[in-house]
Amino acid sequence: MVQRREPTARQMRLGIELRRLREAAGLTAVEAAALLGANRVQMSHIESGLVGVSEERVRRLASHYACTDKKFIDALVAMATDRTRGWWEEYRGLLPTSFLDLSELNHHATFRRDVAILYVPGLLQTEDYARAVFSARVPELTDDELELRVRHRLAGQKISVPYELVIHESALRIRVSDRSASQAQLARLLELSEADNITVRAIPYDLDGFATAASTMTYVGGLVPKLDTVVRDVPHGSAFIDSEAQLGAFRTRFRKVEAASLDPERSRDFIDRLTKEL
Repeated sequence: MVQRREPTARQMRLGIELRRLREAAGLTAVEAAALLGANRVQMSHIESGLVGVSEERVRRLASHYACTDKKFIDALVAMATDRTRGWWEEYRGLLPTSFLDLSELNHHATFRRDVAILYVPGLLQTEDYARAVFSARVPELTDDELELRVRHRLAGQKISVPYELVIHESALRIRVSDRSASQAQLARLLELSEADNITVRAIPYDLDGFATAASTMTYVGGLVPKLDTVVRDVPHGSAFIDSEAQLGAFRTRFRKVEAASLDPERSRDFIDRLTKEL
């Protein structure tokens, strides 16, 4: 197999899940490699996402690892055999890898949930809002870099799966640009909230019970719950979180935040009032 120079987050996730299965079975990398007629280095490359792995090998490993979760195995096979070259690939080498990994994650998502504290999430941003957000980056972006990021953001705004957003009043009120841009952004948010697959809930400043959402969160559903992913902003870009314990904690956190928010209808009324106040 040809070794990849830079595996995507999805390719690395497949390798991570295969390693987790191996470790749960109590096998070493050398023992697992022998099952495939490979060596330790080749096994390391598979588990690092540096080389691909066939459906037959995924199923053989799952069998030797005594994994009986058919849906999970089928999901791993789907990841291993996917040859999608998505729209985001045209930006490879031009944008940070985390941008492309998130685009790929969204493309394969079965659902998405966001908690937003300071900004409207990228999936819902208007062009002017997105440009203002990127213009505030430090160090400053060149004009070409700025336009590239705006173009990439707008290209990735197709929401075809269930999407839930809980957004704090601070994110709705902060003017990343000027008054007209903020009003247009809230109007866009109201428009999108009417879609059957999009649910928007707001948390006003004076609403009780918000302590469980001290930071932003993006929760992306996989083919099975074990393959869900949480994305958090970090100083160097984005962190992808995928351990079962952490995923469970973030599921609980989202439901608590959701329970503390206004219902969708009252949220629309609240956002509409803010639009008129700006």
